[in-house]
Amino acid sequence: MAAGKAALAAAVIMMMSSCSIYRKYQRPENLPTDSLYRAELVPEAQNTSEPDTNSLGYMSWEELFTDPCLQDLIRKGLDNNVDLQSAILRVEEAKAQLSAARWAYAPSLNLTPQGGLTSVNGNGVSWSYNLGGAVSWDIDLFGKLLNSKRGAQAVLLQQQAYQQAVRSQIIATTANTYFSLLMLDEQVRISGENVRIFEEQVRTMEAMLKAGKINENAVTQARANLYGLEASYADMLRQQQETVNALCSLLGQPSMPIVRGRLADQTVPDEIRVGIPLQLLSNRPDVYQAEMALASAYYTTNQARAAFYPSLNLSGSAGWTNSLGQAITNPAGVLISALGQLTMPIFNHGQLKANLKVSKAEEEIALLNYRQTLLNAGEQVNNALYAVEIADEMYNKHLAQVKDLERTVKTSEMLYERSTGTYLELLSARQSLLSAQLNAVTDQFTRLQSVVSLYQALGGGKE
Repeated sequence: MAAGKAALAAAVIMMMSSCSIYRKYQRPENLPTDSLYRAELVPEAQNTSEPDTNSLGYMSWEELFTDPCLQDLIRKGLDNNVDLQSAILRVEEAKAQLSAARWAYAPSLNLTPQGGLTSVNGNGVSWSYNLGGAVSWDIDLFGKLLNSKRGAQAVLLQQQAYQQAVRSQIIATTANTYFSLLMLDEQVRISGENVRIFEEQVRTMEAMLKAGKINENAVTQARANLYGLEASYADMLRQQQETVNALCSLLGQPSMPIVRGRLADQTVPDEIRVGIPLQLLSNRPDVYQAEMALASAYYTTNQARAAFYPSLNLSGSAGWTNSLGQAITNPAGVLISALGQLTMPIFNHGQLKANLKVSKAEEEIALLNYRQTLLNAGEQVNNALYAVEIADEMYNKHLAQVKDLERTVKTSEMLYERSTGTYLELLSARQSLLSAQLNAVTDQFTRLQSVVSLYQALGGGKE
């Protein structure tokens, strides 16, 4: 009687200590979400607990990128990109693994037909057979199968988040490469115009040299500047073609001409909202992927804990045989057997403890990675917000600089034609104007690129 009470008490203690094995994963507390965004970059109205569906991260990419040429390119990228296709296959693998984990609850059934020949002392040969099957069923007393299934679910969600991250990356990279190509188009146009202006200037100065109005030094200086512009123009053409090649490779197609619009026609939202920092937990695929990696590690730790508890297996077999043990008469009959087996680990060379320590360490590593992913997400949002703000300011300053330098060039041309100004003054004014024009084009691209980076940082591009 006493032994029975002791066994019952031990069973109760074991069940109580195993309660944590059945708990679902819960998001850790004290995550650095409240300080992800710099306060001066985000209006107070956005710091609320309500989801902000007007956030840039919730906008579809078709709404953000209105250029039809860019939309066609993004669709091609999503259809043909090898990395995205691989990610989709990874999701299918995870679905298959989850299906296998769910079927682990069901009993396994196998057919076990057998047959043989028997001869005693050289006498006649008798034929015996057994047409039967065997069944085995693991009873999930302490959550081994449960945690395995939950872990498989976390892996599936992790792979789906990775697929979304690849999708978001393809959209952002396609847009940035397209905008880069439009920037180079505009820079090539501006540089080409300046090359033609300098070519005309050199021809004019060569005629003036023959007429004895200027010396040879001025002509050689102008020709040298023209060579420099032509070299820079040729390098821009190279960059332009390389960008076309890179965009075609991203789209999974051989190099071919890209139908495209103009940089000046590209638009971005006038008001950019980022939402509250907590939304990064659910909207950014890399953050969600890191959290699901933590959940998977949590369930792996639970499986390691469950290995310390008993396991129960029920098995049985049934069949029809023509031999019940008498080789001569071969009486036929039905064979049925059943077996229940309880296995309690006692000593396993320290392997179970080692597995638990390893699992706990991996869970801690996953938690650290999750926290760092959140911090990285906040950094990317802050950098992109600040870049959008600064790009606007830089573009306005360079635009004002271009207008003043255009007036300076006109004045220098008039003074040079009247011989009251020097060629060096005209050359300096034109070079400054060219540099300012190229800077203004770069600023337009930088702002577009910053908006794309912010869109990606906020988890934009979800299906």
